Amino acid sequence: MAETKSAQPASYLRLRPLLNPLGQVVRWPTKPAEKTAVIEYLAAKFQSGQSYNETQINLLLKAWHTFEDWALLRRELVDRGFLAREANGSSYMRTALGVSDIPHRLKLENIQQAAQVIDPVFLNTPQFPAESLSAMLGLELVVKVETLNPIRSFKGRGADYFISKVVERGDTRQLVCASAGNFGQAMAYACRKHGLPLVVYASVNANPLKVERMRALGAEVRLVGEDFDAAKLEAKRYCQETGAWMVEDGKEPEISEGAGSIAVELLQYQGPLEAVVVPLGNGALLGGVARWVKALAPEVRVVGVGAAGAPAMAESWRSGTLVQHPRIHTIADGIGVRVPIPEALQDMEGLVDEVLLVTDAALLEAMRRAHTHLGLVLEPSGAAGLAAIQENPALFAGKRVAAVLCGSNLTEEQMKAWL
Repeated sequence: MAETKSAQPASYLRLRPLLNPLGQVVRWPTKPAEKTAVIEYLAAKFQSGQSYNETQINLLLKAWHTFEDWALLRRELVDRGFLAREANGSSYMRTALGVSDIPHRLKLENIQQAAQVIDPVFLNTPQFPAESLSAMLGLELVVKVETLNPIRSFKGRGADYFISKVVERGDTRQLVCASAGNFGQAMAYACRKHGLPLVVYASVNANPLKVERMRALGAEVRLVGEDFDAAKLEAKRYCQETGAWMVEDGKEPEISEGAGSIAVELLQYQGPLEAVVVPLGNGALLGGVARWVKALAPEVRVVGVGAAGAPAMAESWRSGTLVQHPRIHTIADGIGVRVPIPEALQDMEGLVDEVLLVTDAALLEAMRRAHTHLGLVLEPSGAAGLAAIQENPALFAGKRVAAVLCGSNLTEEQMKAWL
């Protein structure tokens, strides 16, 4: 099992009062210990052994402080040995002194940006203590509700950030994706906003409500295959033949970075969290959340949750190898993955503390509890975090634990049968 390693210095806790919610240093402190903490924190944003010119240094520092004294900070980084002027006199080398933030596909600067530029309809979602559930479960449960938006799921964050970058780059390729329903809705919503066409491949067994909503949002939906991964295979074949862009949730870094904006908000909670529990499907949500949490609050445990009837991602993460299954057996279509995405597994490495699996029975119980105690309608995937907490009391007892409730697309028949 992958072991979590923090890239943060021991003095990090001294630094926290000096940071705003975006992780930026808001003032130059007066105490020597706090100055050291600030410089160690900023030094970690530079990769060891890499050369930077003054413009690059200033741009990087600009992302991570607000009091706009680049000269002071650059001088402190040099004086303390983190940056060494190179022989050409115009650039600096990041020395091996101290730690550097782990090199990672998901960029903290992009998560920080996403939290500011994503369509506001998806941002600043409710997060609050669930008092009656806390008493029942023997912990302090904080729920983050990602269902109160036009597509009823968190997926709008990543899709909106991704499409904004596509438009910014001027990429004109035809956009194609595969979806169990929620990601397709998110992509359709973002593409409609920018006037872009979209083709979505979904299973013939896909949730009809989700299929209807994807079409209503302007996507062309093609139903192929018995499950999500079969539809995805056909989408890839079409893209190979036509040159269209196969947009994969969990593979495109901007999608995961957009999802990471949830963690930016979670760490603004009124009290320090001890664990964050996140559903695990293709891995974009877990990867993005884990990236920000472990950079800004490395002491917080990050726990992913998969379906027992679709264990491919969990088994791949635990074994360090790509594990696939011929079929899935779960009602949780949103996390029903049988063919993992290697890039998403790579994003999880060293950042995720544990991945738990929950049964369909546990998911149904969590959905009913959310309905009874929170007044929320959740689909099985959206209730996975709550299910894991209730099924693993010893792991979370007495702790302040956040659960991301991330989807609520149920048909009328499903609501009658499950709630």
